Amino acid sequence: MNNSMRNFIMKKLLLASTALVATAGMAAADVTITGHAAAGYHSDLDGKGVATAATTDSGIYSNVGVDFAMSGATDGGLTFTASMNIDAGTEIDSGNFEYDHNDAGTAGLGAVTISGAFGTLTFDNAGIDNLYNADHNSHDVKFAGTVNGVAIAVTADADDSVAGTSGTAASADMSASASIASGAMTYALAVSNHEADGMATNMKVTYVVNDMLTVSASNDKESTAGADAVTKVAATIVANGFTIGLSSDNSASGGDWDVDLGYTLSGVALAYGTDENDAWAATASKSLGGGATAAAGINWEDSVYAGISFAF
Repeated sequence: MNNSMRNFIMKKLLLASTALVATAGMAAADVTITGHAAAGYHSDLDGKGVATAATTDSGIYSNVGVDFAMSGATDGGLTFTASMNIDAGTEIDSGNFEYDHNDAGTAGLGAVTISGAFGTLTFDNAGIDNLYNADHNSHDVKFAGTVNGVAIAVTADADDSVAGTSGTAASADMSASASIASGAMTYALAVSNHEADGMATNMKVTYVVNDMLTVSASNDKESTAGADAVTKVAATIVANGFTIGLSSDNSASGGDWDVDLGYTLSGVALAYGTDENDAWAATASKSLGGGATAAAGINWEDSVYAGISFAF
């Protein structure tokens, strides 16, 4: 065998071994790319995320986005995930009848997680919800795990000088939650420590009576100075294709109540909800197949949207 042939064989072996190493690395990791898009008509939606909070005019919305989800595992058995997204266009929040904002086409960083037998650590700067109330502020780090059948979670704000999403000057330093199921009963507790006002707590008990009825009761004490605890009772009824949600509380405003109805007719999911202020909303949605969904809604403020969304 001459030197030329020997060099040729060695190069082939080197390329093959390199490919094997690369393939082994790819097998331990996974990158998933998905896309979404939406377009439609909107009128008189609340102007969230625009220059003013005033109601928006009528117009067309359209947007498109790409989502990247990555996962892998270490030799020691730890799993890790990360995500990011790129969105462009104009968006609406159909659940809240809000016109959100114009996306500039920039990349958004999602959460980075590390999981193992100890539980899951999540890192997401100002992107983690307060466990007591997601409206209070966004936290930076979270731990979640299970100890002796009790699901626990703790979140913390690493930079308490940053104002919370509620607009308050001081943010909540941390929040925590715990829940345990015992037969048909589930007991849950959520607490939040506010830098200025102190501790807020929410205790809730849920009982699954049968396949048709679930009831719950909760006691909510906000951290606002002088705030009274609010007791709330709720029930969910599922019967004959209908889903009915009922709730009532003894808030300082004289008591609040909500009624929500849901029904699916010929593949169209219909929903209607109202409360003590006659603040009603009606929506309808239908899957068109292939990742496409058509949806429309109207509420008591004559806010309207109608459009179609796509998942790729």
